[in-house]
Amino acid sequence: MTNIFQRTNLLLGEDKMEVMAQKKVIIFGIGGVGSWCAESLIRSGIQHLTIVDFDKIGDSNVNRQLHATSRNIGEIKVEELRNRLVEINPAANITAIQKVYNEETHASFHIEQYDFIVDAIDSIQSKIHLMRMATRTEATLFSSMGAALKMDPSQIKVSEFWEVNGCRLGTFIRKRMRKGELPAKAFMCIYSEEILENKGEKAAQDKAVDEHGIRKAVTNGSLAHMTAIFGFTIAGLIIQSIYYDNENN
Repeated sequence: MTNIFQRTNLLLGEDKMEVMAQKKVIIFGIGGVGSWCAESLIRSGIQHLTIVDFDKIGDSNVNRQLHATSRNIGEIKVEELRNRLVEINPAANITAIQKVYNEETHASFHIEQYDFIVDAIDSIQSKIHLMRMATRTEATLFSSMGAALKMDPSQIKVSEFWEVNGCRLGTFIRKRMRKGELPAKAFMCIYSEEILENKGEKAAQDKAVDEHGIRKAVTNGSLAHMTAIFGFTIAGLIIQSIYYDNENN
C-alpha cells in the first residue's frame, strides 16, 4: 500500500482500505461543497472518482472553492480539480466531465455504474431530477442542501430527505417533488437550519425586480468553512458507509 495512506490504514484497516479502493464515486457539482468532498475522498483512499461540472473558474469562486485561485480564473473547473487530485494520488483513476447534468444529458453519465452518488448541484430542476434517477439505482445517494447564508458550523445536521427541517431549500424541493415522481428510496441530506441575510452592497440589487416585475435571481453570500464542512461531511458519510458495511467484512 502506498505510504500516503498509512494513517488512514491505521484507523480503517487494510481490508477496508482495499474495499474503499474498489468503490466508484461520482460527484455532480464541484463548487464550494463538491470540491472539498472530492479532495477528502481522494486523501482517504477512494481510487475511482468521477467529477462533473460544466463551469469555468470565476473570481467569485475563490473565496470557497478548493481548486479556485487568483491564478487559474477562466480555467475549466473539472480539469483544475483533477490536476490537483492527481498530485495527491497519481494512482487514482479520476475522470473529469465538463458537462451539465439535466434531463436531456442524464443517460450519458451511466450513474447505475457507481456505488455512491453525490448531489452538490445548484440547479433546483437538475437536483430534483438527479434525486429521482439516483434513487432508482443500487447506489447510495448523498445530497447537499444549501450551504449559503450560513456561518455557524454547530448548526449543520444530517437527516433523511423527508426529515430535513428548517431548511428553505429542502422545503422547496419537497414541495416540487410531491408534484411529480417521488424518490424511489430514502437518502441522506446535509443541511443547516441557520438562516442569515445578505448584508453586502449587492444585497439591494439582488432584491430588485426586472422590467417585467419579476424578482431577479439572488446571489447569496457564502463562506469557505461552511461549504467545506458540508463537503467533508458527505465524504465522511461515504467512508462510514464503507466501513460499517457488514457485507465487506
